[in-house]
Order: sequence, then structure tokens, then C-alpha cells
Amino acid sequence: MALPLILIIGLITLVAVVYSIVHDPDSPERTGTPQSNESGISECASIPPEATELIDDIHSGGPFDHPSNDGSHFGNYEQILPREDSDYYREYTVETPGVDHRGERRIVTGGGTETDPDVYYYTDDHYESFCEVTVE
Repeated sequence: MALPLILIIGLITLVAVVYSIVHDPDSPERTGTPQSNESGISECASIPPEATELIDDIHSGGPFDHPSNDGSHFGNYEQILPREDSDYYREYTVETPGVDHRGERRIVTGGGTETDPDVYYYTDDHYESFCEVTVE
């Protein structure tokens, strides 16, 4: 008789713990991270100055440091960004001081035009994670 009671108490405890972990996961008080927006991607707390310079270059149409890559199609194969048509996203290389290759940092833009995208995302880990950049 004691074993079923222990199992019931254990199950109730497990449900309570899981509920407390998953309940309102976007709450900044709970996660300590910036609030997510409609896309589900958190807003960037800050971006490096090289990314800000690149956004200015995007608005002016270049020139870009990697013209054969910058402004090219970004496939969103990792499916971290919101799903859109295949021609929606473009990627640009954010220069990394001291690195003699493209590195891991990128700005990915979406929608709009090449010089006035609707949305900007930043990654510093080669598409493993993104944050949304607010551009004014």
C-alpha cells in the first residue's frame, strides 16, 4: 500500500516541477534574457560596432568586404529563424578583428529590399543562434 502512495506523490511532484519550468518561458524575470518579440527570436542587447557599420553598408548598397558572399541567399536550413519563402533571407559577413577569414559573425536580413530590409538578425556563432537587431 505504501508503494502506490509514494508513486502518486512522486508523480505529483514531477508534474509540479515540470510545470514550473515550462510555465511562461518568455518571462524576463524567469529567464534573465531579453524579451522575445513576435518572431520568437530575442532582441539583441547589443551588437559589435562592426555589425553596426555593416548595417550602414547594407543601407547604402555596399561596398562589402566579401562581395561574392555578402547579400547572397540565406537558406535558413537550421530553421531557427521564422519560416519564409526561399528568397526572403540574405546574409552578410560581420568582420571579426584579428581573423583573416570570414569568421562566424553574420547579419541576416529578411524581406523588404536589398537596401531596406524588413528585419535584421545577428549571429556570432555561425547560425547556431540569432538575436533580432532593432534598426532605427
